[in-house]
Amino acid sequence: MSEETKTTGETDKNPAGAEAQGVSAAETKADEQKPDPAAEAARLRDQLLRTAADFDNFRKRSRREQDDAHRRGQQGVLKDLLPVFDNLERAAQAAETASDAKAVAEGVRMVIKQFEGALEKLGIKRIVAVGAPFDPALHEAIQHLESADQPAGVVLFEVQPGYAWGDQLLRAAMVVVSKGPAKGDVLPS
Repeated sequence: MSEETKTTGETDKNPAGAEAQGVSAAETKADEQKPDPAAEAARLRDQLLRTAADFDNFRKRSRREQDDAHRRGQQGVLKDLLPVFDNLERAAQAAETASDAKAVAEGVRMVIKQFEGALEKLGIKRIVAVGAPFDPALHEAIQHLESADQPAGVVLFEVQPGYAWGDQLLRAAMVVVSKGPAKGDVLPS
């Protein structure tokens, strides 16, 4: 081979002037393998858009599942309470035609007992108030009265019952609290 052929063959492998600039054939080859920055940016943008769409779909699906679970929970509660409502309607109809008020009152008491059973089944308990020490975490005092029978800070009357669901307070009991005996009165021993 002539030197001219050798030089021409080497020139084909190295871009013009690459050797002159001090760039080796390996470096030139590595440059040729580098991805196009615009293509890489487009690929990353596409990947980002797909990830964002996947996350948006996940968020929507999670929200839908959460709403469905909430509805199923409400449906269970309503199924437990519908028989109570049915019996209240029957009691109201019976009250219109009944001549005996005691029978109607007994029917209403039975419905109340059924309602308490439904609440108990759901884990809801009535807060004991009358005779208990006043607890601001469970009771809402609406009035203070002097009492010769009870010391200060004891619940005398319950105006509206309170309810708890497990450890969570659903509604505080509205109560009347004793101020203790009037001045000069003495508590019974």
